[in-house]
Amino acid sequence: MSRITPFTSPLLLGFDTMEKTLERLAKANDGYPPYNIERMRPDAAGEPERLRITLAVAGFSEDDLDVSVEENQLTIRGRQVETGERDYLYRGIAARQFQRVFVLADGMQVSGAKLSNGLLSVDLIRPEPERMVRKINISVSK
Repeated sequence: MSRITPFTSPLLLGFDTMEKTLERLAKANDGYPPYNIERMRPDAAGEPERLRITLAVAGFSEDDLDVSVEENQLTIRGRQVETGERDYLYRGIAARQFQRVFVLADGMQVSGAKLSNGLLSVDLIRPEPERMVRKINISVSK
């Protein structure tokens, strides 16, 4: 028995990799750390659209965080190292690892990342794609 998905439509050719990516993302992300995604207003006319992803990473230092892009996938990882120097009477803040994955549309670029007051902000730029119409020649066979 074959599985029917929205991507099996004959009008959506070549989207099978997108379906696999969506399945992988659904499994990879839990609710930690919480994050926001906001659209930033352009500072000047003609600037490309900008987006900002902000993650709440209180307790993580710059050395504990890793931001990387591979192909169209933005991955943000956090790893805290346990130090045995402290003797806790109560511990409500755990040293927790995380990995948060975002799939970027074609053409999206990461312009930078900043850590301030326990918030990690990753800025993205979406340049306006060139509108291109290409004429396809039709060959006639006899």
